[in-house]
Amino acid sequence: MIFGQRSRARAAAAARTAGPRVEPDVDTVQPVARTVAETVPLGMVIAGAWAWRLLLVLGVLGVLAWLVIQLEYVVIPLFLAIVLAALLVPISNWMQRHHVPKWLAVAISEIGVIVAVAGLVYLVTTQIIGQYDSIRAQTLTRYADVRGFLTEGPLQLSEAQLNDAYQQAVDAVQRDAGALVSGALSVTSSLGHVLTGVLLVLFSTLFILIDGAGMWRWVVRLFPRLARPAVDGAGRAGWTTLQNFVKVQVLVALIDAVGIAGGAAIIGVPLAIPIGVLVFLGSFIPIVGAVVTGTLAVFVALVYNGLTQALIMIAIVLIVQQVEGHVLQPLIMGSVVKVHPLAVVLSVAAGGMVGGIAGTFFAVPLVATLNSMVKHVASGAWRGAAEPPPPAVPADASHATRRPNPRKGTS
Repeated sequence: MIFGQRSRARAAAAARTAGPRVEPDVDTVQPVARTVAETVPLGMVIAGAWAWRLLLVLGVLGVLAWLVIQLEYVVIPLFLAIVLAALLVPISNWMQRHHVPKWLAVAISEIGVIVAVAGLVYLVTTQIIGQYDSIRAQTLTRYADVRGFLTEGPLQLSEAQLNDAYQQAVDAVQRDAGALVSGALSVTSSLGHVLTGVLLVLFSTLFILIDGAGMWRWVVRLFPRLARPAVDGAGRAGWTTLQNFVKVQVLVALIDAVGIAGGAAIIGVPLAIPIGVLVFLGSFIPIVGAVVTGTLAVFVALVYNGLTQALIMIAIVLIVQQVEGHVLQPLIMGSVVKVHPLAVVLSVAAGGMVGGIAGTFFAVPLVATLNSMVKHVASGAWRGAAEPPPPAVPADASHATRRPNPRKGTS
């Protein structure tokens, strides 16, 4: 009994010295197993966040490109009107600075473009009609030469074989008469689209000349208030780049056209003026346009003037292109369009794949304009205008606050 009492006393003393029993807190216990999201490295999380945002941006750009392609008969005239306005706005502003009324300056600019285009069409048509007889005679002569080469040259083809080939061509044309008729109808439809596009270009250019600044302010107001300074500054930077590009490109194209057409006229190549017009238009497509139009000039010289004049024409084209590539492009174009030549080639190729000839025409000015806009936004020069200036206090307001109360003075 004494031993049991002592054991109970020791147990009670041990319980008093040990203190109260502490139960484990369930909230503080860390689970051993983690979720799948917690096991993903931080680098993969950042890459995924960037990836879905980039995919969203690319999706929006893809939808915009699809809309542009679907509305090509409206978008192409609008783009052409913007490019044309970039050339005419400085002329109109210059006349207005010299005290010419705005309506008259706009009318002179618009009518001047119409007269210039009509004059080129008249010159081309007049030269083609005037040289039609000689071109027809030279064409028949070259056809006889080619036929003689096929029968008497290394191929030794017989007259019967040539006649059979001619008859097969005629039969193919007769078989595909339906396709030709539908093609003619599509050409007629295309001519209707061209006439509609010309009217859209003229009207769009007219309204840009009249109220281009007002239309741009309306576009800027579509964006959130904090984004408006960046949008406005980027748009103005892109517009300045586009104006400089168009002015310089017109100068370069004019030099190319005068050089090649003048050389063709000197050596007696027919259709010198149409060749010059094609060279002028082709020069707006960098690299590709000059090669194609130069090749056409050489081909015309070879067919109608012979091998010697064709070689001379090759030399003329090469000299003009070397002057453009090593003198005009670095000195004039390089300071305006700060785009790498590889980017120019890729943009022309991409524009041709997406929009055909129109895509190649608009590719470089679009890339140059976007380049200036992105640089302006990235530079942060617009951040100072993000906050509106504090309201100005009128000059008489401060004096009014300090003016003594007349009732106080009398009392």
